[in-house]
Amino acid sequence: MGKKLSNAWLVSRHPISTISAARPPTALRIRVQHTQARQVSIAERRKPDPKGKPGYLRVDTVHQGTQDGVAGLFHINAVDTVTQWQVIGCVETICERHLIPVLEAMLHQFPFRLLGFHCDNGSEFLNHRVSQLLNKLLVEFTKSRAYRTTDNALVEGKNGAVIRKQMGYGPIAAEHAEAFQKFYTAWMNPYLNFHRPCGFATLRTDARGRRKRSYPHQDYRTPFEKLSSLLDWQQYLKPGVSKADLQRRAQQLGDTEAARQMQKAKLELLKRCRGKR
Repeated sequence: MGKKLSNAWLVSRHPISTISAARPPTALRIRVQHTQARQVSIAERRKPDPKGKPGYLRVDTVHQGTQDGVAGLFHINAVDTVTQWQVIGCVETICERHLIPVLEAMLHQFPFRLLGFHCDNGSEFLNHRVSQLLNKLLVEFTKSRAYRTTDNALVEGKNGAVIRKQMGYGPIAAEHAEAFQKFYTAWMNPYLNFHRPCGFATLRTDARGRRKRSYPHQDYRTPFEKLSSLLDWQQYLKPGVSKADLQRRAQQLGDTEAARQMQKAKLELLKRCRGKR
């Protein structure tokens, strides 16, 4: 028992474990290939700085599931950075033929002049058609940076708090995109901007230099109330949009009544879509 066993005996008795342990480090090679960066010259890779001015949008898409291998419709979500003014649209697919007309209609629904358009690195926005549309409107085009998840965090939060909360996660066929687009324009977008309060963060820096966000109850207000609280806010409005027109739309219905009508229209829309499916 005190004799040392030879390597040949160990290999014959335990071939797998012994050979694996006896392999030199250079015999085991693992190749790790990281995600390749896409060299796209469209848009500037940086975080926009609105400096307290409305008109800098954060835009993203939300896919409404797939059923039996068929892709559902897509929601287009656009949120202003300063006022959280939100406009939602809907398309059958995110190809240019369906996206460009809806995106252009969404941009016209904002009451103030647009100054910036920020998105992630998806190809639905990073293309020459969208770039030409924004250049025509004199809007700067920016995209998110790598490993900076907060660059588009505002619209990502609205995706869950608004779209997913109202529409759920179940699949909806792409053929209903036009009906959803009409619902958003007539009911959802006016409710979100004139009747649904949003929380606006207050940043504080502690003794260690860390920034902390707090949401005081007095800072909860609708996007229109936030817009009207800005200093000399009428200078940001588009030509043809007046203060009286926005105030009339805000006072046309109460907050509770607007929510009830929006929910009623939404349930009828979902009922029709499920019935056809």
